[in-house]
Amino acid sequence: MMKNNGHILFSNLLYSCIDRKQRANESFVPEHVFGYIISGESHQKTNEGTRVFGPGTIALVRRNQLIKSNKVPGPEGEFKSVNIFFEQDFLRKYSAENKLAPAKRYTGNPICLLQPDAFIKGYFESLLPYLEHGWRSTAPMAELKTKEAIELLLTMNPAFYDFLFDFSEPYKIDLEAYMNQHYMYNVPTAQFAKLTGRSLASFKRDFEKIFQTSPGQWLQQKRLSEAYYLIKEKGQKPSEVYLDVGFENLSHFSYTFKKAFGVVPSRV
Repeated sequence: MMKNNGHILFSNLLYSCIDRKQRANESFVPEHVFGYIISGESHQKTNEGTRVFGPGTIALVRRNQLIKSNKVPGPEGEFKSVNIFFEQDFLRKYSAENKLAPAKRYTGNPICLLQPDAFIKGYFESLLPYLEHGWRSTAPMAELKTKEAIELLLTMNPAFYDFLFDFSEPYKIDLEAYMNQHYMYNVPTAQFAKLTGRSLASFKRDFEKIFQTSPGQWLQQKRLSEAYYLIKEKGQKPSEVYLDVGFENLSHFSYTFKKAFGVVPSRV
């Protein structure tokens, strides 16, 4: 069991309990996530906009998604949530053990909100003693609780079968359109390659054909241009902008911005 900055991670189970606004360190969702918000709000930003999920929200989020999230404490002063990660290896093993038929390619909503359900809510509440008092937590227990979650989801909605057991990888899509919509997500180039259905080598080759420059150079210029626009035209502060456009820290953003435009962002 690992504890870090208000988060307790046990196997594939994550309990969050924080008393201040906190931004997720990662923008990429590599595995399916089944989550329940106990208190506070989760602000989820995708290229389609920002959605706010409050207490009682139960959601199933599909793998291979780019999402920026903020955890915001509620009036009671805390943000609390429980998340279960359905790892691909575990799902493949579960499918083989239960002799499941191959799933169809999933084409539905990547974020599914579940209606309030006493069984699902009771299930998440049953996890809290193990996560809050980890001395009784064991790997077999985490495996049993994960299998229980799968059974509950499939009983609740058979359509989740394809959601969970479609093991296909992203297919080749329009690279130019995708990058123009997702450039602000700070993920490795290899991740962009995967999400656009390409090997790293073919991604770089296709990218340079389209944009006439390397992915790294294009991403930096695109992010700086967007930052300049947000600061000059929208009146936003550099401290509000740098994370939103895909930079990791403010000092590096300020240095790169000045190098590109000849002025620090605070003087624009």
